Amino acid sequence: MTRATGDAAGDLSFGPFCLNAGQRLLAKDGVPVELGARALDLLIALASAPNTLLTKQDLMSAVWPDVIVEEGNLRFHMTGLRKALGDGRDGARYITTIPGRGYCFVAPISGSSPALVPGDDAVKFRHANLPNRLERMVGRESDILDLSERLSRFPVVSIVGGGGVGKTTVAIALANQLAGAFDGAAVLADFGTLSDPSLVSPALASMLGIPVGSDDVRLSLLAYLRDKRILLVFDTCEHLVDTVADLAASIIDAAPHVRILVTSREALRIEGENIYKLDTLACAPVDPEMTAEKILSYPASQMFAERIAASGVPLSLTDDDARIIAAICRKLDGMALALELAARRVEAYGLSQTAALLDQHLALAWVGSRTAPPRQKTLQATLDWSFGLLSDLDRTVLRRLAIFVGDFTLDAAWEVIATPSLDRPALFGAIDSLVAKSLLSANSFGAMMRYRLLDTTRAYALNSQIEDELADLAASHASYYRRWLEQFGPDWPTLSSGPERLPYFLGINNVRAALEWAFGDSGNVDVGIGFACAGVAGF
Repeated sequence: MTRATGDAAGDLSFGPFCLNAGQRLLAKDGVPVELGARALDLLIALASAPNTLLTKQDLMSAVWPDVIVEEGNLRFHMTGLRKALGDGRDGARYITTIPGRGYCFVAPISGSSPALVPGDDAVKFRHANLPNRLERMVGRESDILDLSERLSRFPVVSIVGGGGVGKTTVAIALANQLAGAFDGAAVLADFGTLSDPSLVSPALASMLGIPVGSDDVRLSLLAYLRDKRILLVFDTCEHLVDTVADLAASIIDAAPHVRILVTSREALRIEGENIYKLDTLACAPVDPEMTAEKILSYPASQMFAERIAASGVPLSLTDDDARIIAAICRKLDGMALALELAARRVEAYGLSQTAALLDQHLALAWVGSRTAPPRQKTLQATLDWSFGLLSDLDRTVLRRLAIFVGDFTLDAAWEVIATPSLDRPALFGAIDSLVAKSLLSANSFGAMMRYRLLDTTRAYALNSQIEDELADLAASHASYYRRWLEQFGPDWPTLSSGPERLPYFLGINNVRAALEWAFGDSGNVDVGIGFACAGVAGF
C-alpha cells in the first residue's frame, strides 16, 4: 500500500467525515466542519499515515516546519481537533495517544487517495491469502506498533496469551498493515484446523503452491523460501508447538529474509524468537463516581459497548449503565472473546440481568459467532481446548488452584494444594507449565511473585472439581489463611497506604472466601470462630 501525503488530492473517509487534503476541507455528513489551520494540518498528517505512530516531534515538524514551538501548542491544537471530531463520544475513536511516544490515527479509512489504492506490489504474490480486517479493533494500537517494531528486528515474533484474548485478530491486523513492506507476500497458515503434526509442513507448502507429493516436502519448502522475502503468519500453534517450533527454526536458519509471526498459547522457545505477551483489555476501576464518558474511554468497556450496538440494541448509556458495563468487564477480566459473548446476551437479558448471570457462571456455555472456529464458539469450548492440551498433572494442579480467589503465592499453593503424591518439584513444575501455557498469570510485587487464575478459567476449573477433593481443599485453604491472618492481621493498621500494603490487601479475598466456607453448610464453625478471633486485632 502506498502511503498518502498531505498533498493527496483524493478524499479520505472515516466515520461520518470526509477529508480532502488538497482542498484543505473537512466535512461531516456533507457539511463543512470549522477547523483551525493547525488542527487541520494535524489531521492531514495523522490520517495520511493510519495505524502508524507519529511522535510529537514528527507532528510538530510537519505542522510548524520552520518554527520552534512548545509541546503545549501541539496539545492545544490536538485537543481542538479531537473536540471537532467528537473523539471519545458515543464510542467514536479516531486518534489515540501512545503515552510518552506520540499519536496514532486508528479509525478505519476508505476513499480514493493513494493510501487506499493497492499498489502493484500487493498483487504480485498470487499465494497471498490474508483475510481483510472486518471490524475495528479496540485498545490494540500500542500492541500493533510494538509488534511491528519487533518484527523489524527479530525473525520470529510470537504473540502469546490465553484463549480468547485476541491473538489472531491482532496478528491479522498487523499482517495486513505490513503486507506492503513484503511486496504483498503475506501468507496465513491456520494450524488450528490440523490435528496431525506430520501435516504441518505439507499444509504450508500447499499454501505456497509447492508440490507435496514427494517425501522431501520440507526440503522443497526450505529451498523455495531461501531467497524469498515473505511474512508467514502461523496461527493457533499451541497443540502442535513442538512441530511448529522445529519448522520455524529450520525456516529462519535457511531463509534470512523470511519473517514469522506466531499466535499460540505457549511460546515456541527457539533461537531468534521474541515473545510478546498479549494482555487482556484494560478495564475501568471500581469508582462509584465515574461517569459514562470516562468508563467508555477504557478499551474493555468501549469494546463491550460497540458489540452491544453491533447486535442491534439501541444504546443510550446512563452513568449507572456504564458502571454495570465496567463491572461486567472486570468480571470477565477484559478478555475479548468473553466480552463479545456477553455483549450478545444484552439484547435478550438487558445489562443488569446479563451481569447477574455472569455471577452464576452461566457464561461458559453462551454461544458466539456462527463463523467462529469450533474452539471459540463458547468459552467452554475455548477452555476445553486449553484443558485438553495439559498433562494429567497440570490438570490436577489447575483444578486444585481454583480454590484460591484472586492472587496467591507459591508458599500458599504449596501449603494448600500439596498432597503426598504431589511433592514440591512436581507442583512447582506444573505451575511453571500453566504459566507458560497462559492458563495462570504471574505478576511480581516487589521481590514476591503472585499468581492468579482468570475468573472464567477458575469457574471452568471449579466445575471440574471432585466433591471430596473440594471439601479437603476448602479445609486446607481455610487453615492456611487463618494462620496467615494470625500472622499478618495485627500489622494491618500500622501499614501505610503504599505498595507495602498491597500484598496484604490481596490476601483478604481468600480470607473472605475461607470465612464463607467455614460458616457455610459444609464448613467448620470452629474454624470460622478462629478466623474471627484472629482478625480482631487487625480489623
